[in-house]
Amino acid sequence: MSSNDSAIAHDAPVISPRGLGWGLVGVTAFSFTVPLTRVAVAGLDPFVVGCGRAVVAALLAVIALAVGRARLPIAREWPRLALVAAGVVVGFPVLTSLAMRDTGSPHAAVVIGLLPAATAVGAVLLARERPSSRFWCGAVIGAVVTVGFVLLVAGSPSGVSVSDLYLLGAVVLAALGYAQGGVLARTLGSWQTISWALVLASPVMAAVTGIRLDGSLPHATGGQWAAFGYLCAVSMFLGFFAWYRGLAIGPLSTVGQVQLVQPVLTVAWSVLFFGETIGAMVIMGGVAVVATTAFTVRSRVGTRASRPSRPLPDAQVGSPARPR
Repeated sequence: MSSNDSAIAHDAPVISPRGLGWGLVGVTAFSFTVPLTRVAVAGLDPFVVGCGRAVVAALLAVIALAVGRARLPIAREWPRLALVAAGVVVGFPVLTSLAMRDTGSPHAAVVIGLLPAATAVGAVLLARERPSSRFWCGAVIGAVVTVGFVLLVAGSPSGVSVSDLYLLGAVVLAALGYAQGGVLARTLGSWQTISWALVLASPVMAAVTGIRLDGSLPHATGGQWAAFGYLCAVSMFLGFFAWYRGLAIGPLSTVGQVQLVQPVLTVAWSVLFFGETIGAMVIMGGVAVVATTAFTVRSRVGTRASRPSRPLPDAQVGSPARPR
């Protein structure tokens, strides 16, 4: 084993501040997604919101790939792109759009607080990272607090709504898409990963959007169209430039924990810009979830995997190496 390999396999790799910084930029962009989805579905069909934003983003992706002269993914990268597309292009947008018809943004934001722990599990399964016990302690505490919040608001396990099930499904699919996308971005590039995933999913998403529109343009307000525009350009496209860049710099499981601040940001936007009211339970749930961020992010992550993978230096992320 070379000296570089020995450094990679060390149980406590250095956590990159730049990786955390890019992750925070992505999370800030995503924190508007839930409240703006709620605005958009008030005037647009949920499937149009969930699928249509991927269609518009795919058009932007085609332009970016052409201008950037991105290479075609090689054979082994297409199945991985399919998982990214299933998670973050299809699953999360569609399921959250369906959920936001019947639930408030603060409630949805804290349910989505499960995403960091789920992303850490995805990092173990797909990136072969081995987080420390301290890390898992913080991640599990965040997950337990979030589940407890849902059950307390529902009144009992039997009172969990269909919207909560949609949100939980969205969390699982997004976590897989985040983890696989973070791994793939190390070789394919951050913006290239989301762009190719959008292109791959575009035929299905365009077909569903066309069926739901049925040849007529929906009657929505200017604000609802503006919300839809943000979901297309930022939530579905530009936000992933920063997010996958941060995950690629890594460690993936640690950068993923930055998502713990997303519920607090989302609740703040819901109150400041959309006039939603929040109760003491929502505040307590959000504070308890985000309180685990410092603990888990500061935890050192072991990588005792049989085939460890070193995160790319920040300068190389987004400049993918050509396959051999």
